Amino acid sequence: MPLKFVLRPNEKVIINGAVIGAGDRPGSFFLYNTANFLRGREVLKEEQIDCIEKKLYFVIQLIYIFPEDAVLNLQRFASILGETRDARPDCRDDLDEIERLVEARNYYRALKICRKMFKGGDASSNAPDGTAESPAAEPAP
Repeated sequence: MPLKFVLRPNEKVIINGAVIGAGDRPGSFFLYNTANFLRGREVLKEEQIDCIEKKLYFVIQLIYIFPEDAVLNLQRFASILGETRDARPDCRDDLDEIERLVEARNYYRALKICRKMFKGGDASSNAPDGTAESPAAEPAP
């Protein structure tokens, strides 16, 4: 079943490392095969890192978007995961799940769980930029 994306006007998405943008009007498109993707509002910029949870999100994002650098970033992930475990013992189950998902190369799902750990933990802090977000994609009818 293809994956349907709906982009807001001027919104961008990264698909397998390529940045694709919508024009002045909303648009939709379909992915018919497996691809790595992040919408612009899901991308965390390095200067936005202000807590250990965002540091963890950022390194998972790097593994996901730049698979050619995965070996180095997986080493960074292991170190940052340890720091996060020390700083957030209350999130042990989420961190265990994130670790399992990264080991299984399910980076998008790991990012989604990591976003829930951002300060506040409410719907307004689910996206890396602090904005509320809708689902990443909708299944095609």
